[in-house]
Amino acid sequence: MGKMDSLHTPPISKIPYDSEQSFAGRLPIFTWLLLTYSATMILQTLAHPMLLNSLLFTFLFSLYFVLNSFINVFKMFRPWVYILVQGGLAFLCGLVMPDGFQPTLIGLYSLLIGQSVGVYYQISKVVMVSLFCILLMCVATILMGHLHLLVIYLMIMLPLIISIVGYAVMFFRQVQARVRIQTSLHELELAHQKVEQLTLTNERQRMARDLHDTLAQGLAGLIMQLEAINAHLNNDNVKRGQEIVQQAMERARVALADARSAIDDLRAQSGEDIGFIESVEKEVQRFRSTTGINCVLIADAIMPLSPMFVEHTKHIISEGLTNIARHSQAQHAWITVKEKMNSILYLEIKDDGIGFDSKKIGKQVGHYGLIGMQERVRILKGTIHVQSKTQEGTIIQIEVPIQKGE
Repeated sequence: MGKMDSLHTPPISKIPYDSEQSFAGRLPIFTWLLLTYSATMILQTLAHPMLLNSLLFTFLFSLYFVLNSFINVFKMFRPWVYILVQGGLAFLCGLVMPDGFQPTLIGLYSLLIGQSVGVYYQISKVVMVSLFCILLMCVATILMGHLHLLVIYLMIMLPLIISIVGYAVMFFRQVQARVRIQTSLHELELAHQKVEQLTLTNERQRMARDLHDTLAQGLAGLIMQLEAINAHLNNDNVKRGQEIVQQAMERARVALADARSAIDDLRAQSGEDIGFIESVEKEVQRFRSTTGINCVLIADAIMPLSPMFVEHTKHIISEGLTNIARHSQAQHAWITVKEKMNSILYLEIKDDGIGFDSKKIGKQVGHYGLIGMQERVRILKGTIHVQSKTQEGTIIQIEVPIQKGE
């Protein structure tokens, strides 16, 4: 039964406020306090100007205003202290203004009841605060000699209380809904980052398995060929032994190239990272030696980058060079890497090959690598632009926000 009187929402005191939420919630309160102060001063001045009382009232009202600004601090630790202190200050403010106490008592106590919704967010406690405020108002009204007008004051105050409480309930529910949305978005972002990390981990594990299989199979084949060579030499079959030697040398070169490629891909995970630009230079050198295509690298010094950023970017460049080797029939290629303003990394992959219709990306066989590049650019929250025409070469321009390394 203890939970039946709640407003079916988690305690608002546990919800973090940002600056926009705090200002949006306090602006109506500040406006209400300004109107209350102005009405009290006007009524008192018109009826019977009292300079000393007005100064004392201004001091007490200012104290009420200042404490109201620290409501979040009070409700985290001692919310009942805030209710008692503010209730007492409102009582004193009313007593020092004998001809203008009505706006003060009605305005401040109605506001305090509305704030109790955000402080406690339980019907039973809001009712207790309401009874406390109404009791203080009745006592103050009697002390002022306005007992015959008490019912009228309460009739004026009741609709205000209902309106303010209704507004407070709707406001705090909107705040909670916004916080829940922000929390959900944050959780989705964390989940997305986790998926990316798992994807990279799985990819590294796959490359590690490929490296193991490549070396194991390559070495096993070499051992078998060496044993065959030894057997042929023992039988004085030198010619056949030389043929197998040539085959073994070619097989060793292939295995070494595969192993180097896998090791370079895995280096981002190890403590032997040679740097982003250096790794791109190695990729370009390997491209030149493998394809015979003249590839020029234009690169500026780049700040230290995060391992995930480096890995995605290297894969983008590698895929671009692979596409040139497989499809472009180019004689020259150019890779540009530079850092632009606002921490943007600019990549350009260009060739003088036969080109293609860029409108057919993803629809034409042989250009699926571009889709993979687009996906990696999307993960890095960047943009990619492909310019290509038949017989006019291809230019791929990529801009991604730089993710700094630690």
